[in-house]
Amino acid sequence: MGCVWSGFDSRQSDMEHPIQTIPRHAYPLPLREIPHPPQQLYLRGREPDWSRHLIAVVGARVHSPYGKRVCEHIVSGLTPYRVTIVSGLAIGLDTVAHEAALQADIPTIAIPGSGLADTVLYPKRNRALTERMLAAGGTLLSELSPDTPATKSAFPARNRIIVGISSAVVAVECAERAGTQITAHLAVEYNRELGAVPHDIFSATGAGTNSLIARGAQVVRSGEDVAAMLGLTKEL
Repeated sequence: MGCVWSGFDSRQSDMEHPIQTIPRHAYPLPLREIPHPPQQLYLRGREPDWSRHLIAVVGARVHSPYGKRVCEHIVSGLTPYRVTIVSGLAIGLDTVAHEAALQADIPTIAIPGSGLADTVLYPKRNRALTERMLAAGGTLLSELSPDTPATKSAFPARNRIIVGISSAVVAVECAERAGTQITAHLAVEYNRELGAVPHDIFSATGAGTNSLIARGAQVVRSGEDVAAMLGLTKEL
């Protein structure tokens, strides 16, 4: 692990989980090999076990009841496997993925589009979620300096880190034009496994994942499908 961030304000509630830096040589190898690896990486919480299979579970901010249900079903189905769930902490299916991982006692990593200090951590309404993640041994990662507020451009940039550290990306639900599509395209570019959940053909919220399947993404209906995609076996 690197050093504690020198700009840390001891008056903040993040004293219990101080922000640290990960030196570039300590990045997981897949992240070091992407075209534009982060120049620096900040961490709060427990340093991840990089030997586990990291699975990015991503989807729309505005989702259907079906999207929420299937996201919970897929994540809970991964309980028997040695995996970590990665997502972006955003409102919507990112939040559902993190919550489902906590419920299933699966390690989870959040990569927000902001710095990691409590004063700027985005979105604010997920502050209680991040506190539960950290208490459970989870991790927050960001390439942005700790006091950097979220900006529109930061979200596509952070998606490359989500994909970069992951073995596979699972797109749960998204429209034809959505940030999840950017993440899926990066998965193909970075040679990661890409899975997508099939949706009702009349569902606008799921049109994007149906399109990904039509272009070659593997069909994901359960945690077992994700495990098969990666050739995982159940832990004894």
